[in-house]
Amino acid sequence: MVFDSRFPEVEQCVLGYQLQRWARERPNQTAILFHGGETWSWNQTFEMTRRAAAGLRKLGVGKGDHVLSWQPNNREALLTWFGLNYLGAVYVPINVAYKGQLLQHVVELANARLLICHADLVSRLSDIDLGTLKDMVVTHGAGSIDGIRCHGADALVADEPLSDMPEVVAPWDTQYIIFTSGTTGPSKAVLSSYMQGYSMGPEAHPYVTGEDRCLVNMPLFHAGGTIYVIMTLARGGACYIDSHFKTEDFWPTVRLNGITSTCLVAAMIPFLLKLPASDDDRNHPLKKALCVPWNEDGRAIGKRHGIEVRTCFNMTEISGPLVSEPFPEKSGTCGRARPGVEVRVVDENDCEVGPGVTGELILRTDRPWSLNHGYYRNPEATAVAWRNGWFHTGDGFRYDSDGNFYFVDRIKDSIRRRGENISSFEVENEITAYPAVREAAAVGIPSEFGEDDVMVLVSAVDGQLIDPINLFRFLEPRMAHFMLPRYIRIVPELPKTPTSKVMKHLLKEEGLTANTWDREAAGITVKREKIGN
Repeated sequence: MVFDSRFPEVEQCVLGYQLQRWARERPNQTAILFHGGETWSWNQTFEMTRRAAAGLRKLGVGKGDHVLSWQPNNREALLTWFGLNYLGAVYVPINVAYKGQLLQHVVELANARLLICHADLVSRLSDIDLGTLKDMVVTHGAGSIDGIRCHGADALVADEPLSDMPEVVAPWDTQYIIFTSGTTGPSKAVLSSYMQGYSMGPEAHPYVTGEDRCLVNMPLFHAGGTIYVIMTLARGGACYIDSHFKTEDFWPTVRLNGITSTCLVAAMIPFLLKLPASDDDRNHPLKKALCVPWNEDGRAIGKRHGIEVRTCFNMTEISGPLVSEPFPEKSGTCGRARPGVEVRVVDENDCEVGPGVTGELILRTDRPWSLNHGYYRNPEATAVAWRNGWFHTGDGFRYDSDGNFYFVDRIKDSIRRRGENISSFEVENEITAYPAVREAAAVGIPSEFGEDDVMVLVSAVDGQLIDPINLFRFLEPRMAHFMLPRYIRIVPELPKTPTSKVMKHLLKEEGLTANTWDREAAGITVKREKIGN
């Protein structure tokens, strides 16, 4: 296959060929470690991938097919991803917190025939329309849904591996679809090529090498979880797949598994800084970390533990366009534009603004396929995002005369809590399903742990009263745990523009008032639902 000279070789950027390379060059080197103790060499990883590909092929999967994966971080989730890509099929992961209308939306949008599903999640499917789904493989237990052919976990991994990749897979083929948070409407399905993954991972972060062992404690249904796996595949290092971030287990995990590189986002850092100081604070193998966002906490975690820390800006649709040097001097920076990416800050007409002026961050790359190639089954959103030949991030930025870029606020109507992007549109949809609610608005309120807590403001139907506790209990079974509001305020009506758009900036400016109900003050605790081990 002849490629444009700007593209890396397929053994550098396409998963199946990457595995072939490392199985040949580093067969006995550790490649993947799992929470729970299982470890694979590169040769074993290649073997297990080919067995998963054989199992998926028996289920009718071929090149270009979309297959849903609804699983927590574990070996089966990784096998699903790797096996699909070995066939040239498209990995489509779903957030394990999804339920109800949000779950139905992504299942219908994906246009998939097959779902690989953890047994703990199967019951949620009984409440939704399953669209094009015909088959389901259930892992970690049993489960069934009317109208769907259900297969046991053994169907995922065949006894005999495929000998070779059945189809040629190119860097511009779609590797996976990851859903956005739906900040200005329902979640969008981002089409991502192998080239975008390579650009987002090893190209944007060349300081992660084949000698590193990366900790993956963000979910594999997020770009933040996939990025370090992609870097491992490109560099030939190793990665440890953890179930999720746990403050008390973080440093023991790092020490026990020889972790040298990871990403620390948002609330992770203040939680770690609150651990008691110890003589062992620098007794660990961790050498480098991304800290997002960049502030004094990021600087403090690096100095306290002797870690080389950097920051960056990324989103599902792009490829790490802004990256900093170690210990950037200026708090709030996201870094500078990396080679191969052109970045601008523009006004509403896409005209560039000067240093210090806030506008929207837009970008393009000097190589095809290094950014997303659209939103699946959403040509209108694709056209809007890619207007004038630039990808529009929807995020407000400013830059200084030295070329440092600073995130200011979200132009899109979104909330970010504990590493999760939350669609206010979807939160409001669930709240207005409560019979006594006439209208609702969801906004982010700064959290003591960084990022946001969710506050909702609601007005009542004439003649009705709203009890915040009753409203909250109504929302609990309908929403992902991270979307549930911490604060609820009852208002006569929401402030609006002459065109009836809610003026959320006023709600944010008012912040917490004396009559705002706080679920934590009320003694209500919300925890992530445990799925599997």
